Amino acid sequence: MQSLTQHLTTLLSDTFAAAGYDRSYGEVVVSNRPDLGQFQCNGALPAAKAYGQKPRDIAQQIVERLPQSADIFADISLAGPGFINLTLTDAFLGQWLQTMADNPRLGVAAVTTPQRVVVDYGGANVAKPMHVGHLRAGIIGESIKRLFRFMGDDVIGDVHLGDWGTQMGMIIVELAHRHPDWPYFDTDNTGPFPAESPITLTDLEEVYPAASARAKSDPTVMEAARQATMELQNGHPGYRALWQHFVDVSVAGLREDYGALDIHFDLWLGESDANDHVEEMIARLQAQGYTSESQGALIMDISLPDDNEPMPPLILRKSDGAVMYGTTDLATIDLRVQELRAQLILYVVDHRQQQHFKQVFRAAYKSGITPPQVGLEHNYFGTMNGKDGKPFKTRAGGVMKLKDLIQLVIEAALARMAESHVADEYEEAERLEIARRVGLAALKYADLMNQRTKDYIFDLDRFSSFEGRTGPYLLYTTVRARSILTKAAAQGLEPGALLPPTVDAERTLLLQLAQLPDALRMAYETRMPNHMADYIYTLANEFNRFYNACHILSATDTAVQSSWLGITQLFARVSELVLMLLGIEIPERM
Repeated sequence: MQSLTQHLTTLLSDTFAAAGYDRSYGEVVVSNRPDLGQFQCNGALPAAKAYGQKPRDIAQQIVERLPQSADIFADISLAGPGFINLTLTDAFLGQWLQTMADNPRLGVAAVTTPQRVVVDYGGANVAKPMHVGHLRAGIIGESIKRLFRFMGDDVIGDVHLGDWGTQMGMIIVELAHRHPDWPYFDTDNTGPFPAESPITLTDLEEVYPAASARAKSDPTVMEAARQATMELQNGHPGYRALWQHFVDVSVAGLREDYGALDIHFDLWLGESDANDHVEEMIARLQAQGYTSESQGALIMDISLPDDNEPMPPLILRKSDGAVMYGTTDLATIDLRVQELRAQLILYVVDHRQQQHFKQVFRAAYKSGITPPQVGLEHNYFGTMNGKDGKPFKTRAGGVMKLKDLIQLVIEAALARMAESHVADEYEEAERLEIARRVGLAALKYADLMNQRTKDYIFDLDRFSSFEGRTGPYLLYTTVRARSILTKAAAQGLEPGALLPPTVDAERTLLLQLAQLPDALRMAYETRMPNHMADYIYTLANEFNRFYNACHILSATDTAVQSSWLGITQLFARVSELVLMLLGIEIPERM
C-alpha cells in the first residue's frame, strides 16, 4: 500500500509525464502553507529551468491536465511563481483513512527487498558498571533495530562487548598483586580451574579503577598489563579461566541493566569472539599482499589517491604481538559477512569513533573482506549533557551510573505524578510500575526527539513533565485514548466505519494519521528515530485538539460517534506502534 503522499505523487508524476515532462517533477509533499492547501507540488519550478519555460505556465498545464474528479480533490490552485496547492475532499480522506485502519500494518508497506541487517549497539565494557555514557547507544540502537525489523528486514542486534583490550590485562595484574596464591596465576597449572567466580561484579567495580590508576602511574605495571593482555589473547589457561569469570559476572549485570531499559540483544558477543579468527584473517591479508611491517608492527595501508588529508594505516598487530581494537573489529566484520550473511551492518557508536570506523571500513572494502554490495555504516551520535552543557554527571561531579540515573527519573516521575494527581488511588505496586514507565519514557523520548548526530541537554525537570514535548505527555495522551475506548465499551459502544470529517480538528487529525508511513520511511532511510519522535508528538497534539473539539462519548449522532470512536482507535494503534518503535512502554492506565 502506498502512503497518501506517494499516491498523490504518482498521480502528479503521471500528469507531468503526460504533459511531456520528466516524472520526477511530480513529487507531492505536505503543504507548508495549510491556509492554501493540504499538499503541494513544487516541481514546476525546477522543470521550468530544465525545459526553458515559465514555471507558472508549466504549473497551469499540470493543473489543467489533473483529473478533475470531485472524488479526490476539493480544490486545486496555483500560488506564487508556480506552486500547485492540493486539497482533498473529505470523502476521499475518510476513505483513505478507513483503508489504513483496515490494514494490519496501518498502511506501512514493508521493504520490497528485505536484507539481513546486523545492528551493533550497546558497546558496554566487561568489568565496568554501565553509566550514562552508554545510554544513547542503547536507546538509539534499540529503536533502529525495532524499526528495521518492523519494516521487514531480518535483523540481528549484537551488544559487541568490550572484553578483550588492555583493561583485561590491568585487572589480571591487579588481582595477581592482591591474590598471588590464586590458582589462575600458577604458571604450572593448566586446569581445571574453579567453576565459581572468586570475584563479584561489585568487586570488579572497585578493582578496575584501582588497576587503571596503578597502571597509569607506574610504567612497570602498565608493561605487565600489556604482557598479561597478550598472554590472555594467546590462550594462557589461567588468565582465560579468570577472564571468563569477569565476562560471566559482567554479562549477568549488563543483562539486568539493559533489561531495565527494555533493551534486548539477539547476540551477546564481544571482541573476544573474533579472536580465534584473527590469525587466519591476518594470514590471508598477508598472502594477498595487503600488509607490511613498520617498526616491528604489522600494518595495512588504507590510503586512497584522492584523500584530502593523510589517512593513517590500520595497525593489525603491535610490535609486541598483541592485536588492536581495529583488528578485532575487522575480524568481526569478516565473521558477520561470512557466518551471519550480513548485507548491511549498522554501528551505533558515538561520534568520537568516526576516524576509527573510517579506517576499519576502508580496510574491509579494500581487502575484499566486505564485498561492495554489503553496506557498512557508522550511525554516530552526540553527547548527552547536563544543564551546564558538559557531559552529564552526578552532583558530586562523578560519572553517573546507569542504575542511579534510572532511579532518578523514576523518583522524578513519582513526584510529577503526585503533583498532577495521576494514579493517586491505585495500589502502590501499580503506581510504582507506572512511575517506572513514565520515568523511562521521559528518559528515552528526551534522547530520541533529538537528531542523533547532535549533542543535547538533559533537563530532568522539563522532560518529566506531563505537558509539552515529553515522553510522559505522549503516554498520557495514548492512555487517554485507550480510556475513551474502554468507557465506550462499558456503555455498549463500538468503533465503526470512518465517515468524512466535518470538523476542522477531526480533518487535521486524519491528515496527520495519514503521514505515518512517510514518518517511518524517513526514519528508516536516514537511521534517525527523531523523525518518529517528531511525528508522534504532532499526532498527540492533534488528537488532543480533536478530543477537546469532538465530545466523543456524549455525541448524539450514533453514526458520527461510532466514526469518532474509530478515529480514536486508529490513533491508539498508531501511537502504540510508534512508541513501541521508540522503545517506550505504555502503562495500562494512568
